[in-house]
Formats: sequence, structure tokens, C-alpha cells
Amino acid sequence: MEISEIIIAGDTPGVEWRLPVFGFKGTKPEAPRTYIQAALHANELPGTALLHFLLERLRQADADGAILGDITVVPQANPIGSAQSHFGELQGRFDLGSRTNFNRDFPLISLGERDDLLEDLDRYSAADRLKRQLLHMALGADLMLDLHCDDEGLQYAYIDEAFWPEAAHLAAALDMKAVFLSDGESSAFEEAVAHAWKNEYEGRKKTALPGRLSVTVELRGTRDVHPATARKDADGVWQFLIARGVVSGARADLPAFSGKAVPLDNIEMIRAPAAGAILFHRDIGESVKAGDVLATILAKPGAPDGAIEVRAPQDGLIVTRVSTRLARRRSDLMKIACEEPSRAVRKPGTLEA
Repeated sequence: MEISEIIIAGDTPGVEWRLPVFGFKGTKPEAPRTYIQAALHANELPGTALLHFLLERLRQADADGAILGDITVVPQANPIGSAQSHFGELQGRFDLGSRTNFNRDFPLISLGERDDLLEDLDRYSAADRLKRQLLHMALGADLMLDLHCDDEGLQYAYIDEAFWPEAAHLAAALDMKAVFLSDGESSAFEEAVAHAWKNEYEGRKKTALPGRLSVTVELRGTRDVHPATARKDADGVWQFLIARGVVSGARADLPAFSGKAVPLDNIEMIRAPAAGAILFHRDIGESVKAGDVLATILAKPGAPDGAIEVRAPQDGLIVTRVSTRLARRRSDLMKIACEEPSRAVRKPGTLEA
């Protein structure tokens, strides 16, 4: 195992950021190369805990000669966001300097332009230099796992349709309850990686990428950081690495993925019709029917007409729920995975900002 650091100079005097990178050299050049990162949104830490325990297994595998393909692991991919504490609360999703989501605005390039990412880095802000360094590392791999989590959520993933259903064994290994089949139309990290692979050759965009995988894994909610859960998730990633021929080891007999796999157009984004306190009637993991009451918004507490009901627009599975209990008008409340497309108009790309 090799541990290195990428140093990112800050945008103000006397500041720099250090990004630890763990590398393992494989014994078989033909084996898939793998890149795994966590906490790109710096306040989403279930993936960091997972990688802590996965690295224990990888170190032992390295000592045993069981690493077949090169592996790069970045347990905390966003030291800039990790330092953004505002009135005692970590602000890890958006760069406070630019107000940009740390998981947006990754360069959409062809694979042949990979090395251009590191040219003239001083031209860019610290956050953009971080993004270019991370993307450069990921594009040297065949398999990329970007570990995130939701506010309150089930285990699920965003997977480009180009990788499905080949990626179903990852969903099974991590006991996912749902997969959102993305359209590849955003600048999020996972889609920037896939974009480069699809556009490996100029003028020849690929629609299928056998043997490759770029995925955003959502490891439940922000508070689901527990040793037992992290070890279980690490075991799931380990089984995925065995199945893909990245490491050698005993392969578990996993059940097939049995959760929902639906396109983003089939996700109902439940939003608050008014501002107020949120009273949830239904929890994540529950199946609902059209018309079921999901939440009540106390828009005018104490007034006879002060409570507004929020109902399910169609049948589906509640995959996520916000952790706040105060809604702004039109703020997100839930994501529900459904069999039919939503009637709400959705722009191509990500579901949230």
C-alpha cells in the first residue's frame, strides 16, 4: 500500500488543503482498475466509515498478494468542505466561496483529454482544482464508486442506464432497496466520469460500456454512521470487488437484486406547498398508494385552516425524506420511486441542486 497526498493551495494566503490518497498495486495488468471515494459532500460520512473498514481488508489482501487490479481509495474527498463550519454547523454540500455544489460542474471531457485536467491548475479556484484532481484519478480506472448519503434514506444508487443491468450485482452486494437509472445529462462526478468514457473517441459516442461502472452510491442517511453498518457495507463492496475480479477471495452467495430500478422520470419529488412545520405521516421504506397522506404542513399553527395535507401523487416506495422539520415553500420533502413517470415536468440531469 502506498499513501500519498495531493496538496491544494488555498485561495487566500497561508491556507492549503491536503488530500490523502491510498493506492494498491495489482498483480494482474488485465484486471479492472478501481477508484473509490467518499465524502465529496463533506458532511456525508457513511462512506468514509465504510472505507475505513474496507482499507483494513485491502491492507491484508495486499499482504496476501490478493490485489489483482490497481485500486485507489480517497476516504475524505473534500478537505475544503470539511473546514466549512458556519455557526457550528458543517456546510459540506456547497462551496461557500462560489455557492456551487461540490458535486456539480465537473468538466465534461473526452477520455483523451484526461491529462489536460492537470494543466495550468493555478488558473482555477481551490474547489475547481480539487474537482480536476479527483476526476483525473477516476478516469484512470475502469470502475468508479462515489459514496454519498441522503438526509434520511434507504440504501440506493444513481446508475447511468449504460451500466444497467450489469451493475445489478453491486446493488445486490450492498443490499440496495432501489436504483435510480440516470440519464447522463448532468455535470455530477459520476456522470462526468461516464461522459468521458462514452466519448472516448471523437465523434463516436458509446451507449453501452461493458466492463465499466461509474455510480453514485447513497448509503442511507447522514446520521447512519455506525461501526456495524459500516462493516456490513464494506463487506458488500468487498464482494463487488471479488465479483469484478479486482481482488481474489471467497465469493458469497448473494441473492439477486430485488429492489426497484426506475428511471429518474419515475421519481416523484414531493415538495412542500407552503412554509411551516412538517409533520410526517409516512417513513422511508414504506410503500404508499396514490392519495395517501404523506405529511402535514403547519402553515398557520392554531388557525382552523392552518394545516395543509401533502398526498402521494401515485403508488410508490418512499426512498428518502428530509431531516429538517421546517419547510420553506416548494422545498423538497421526499423522493418516491414509482412504476409510472411523474406528471411533474423534470429537466434533464440531477433531481436536486
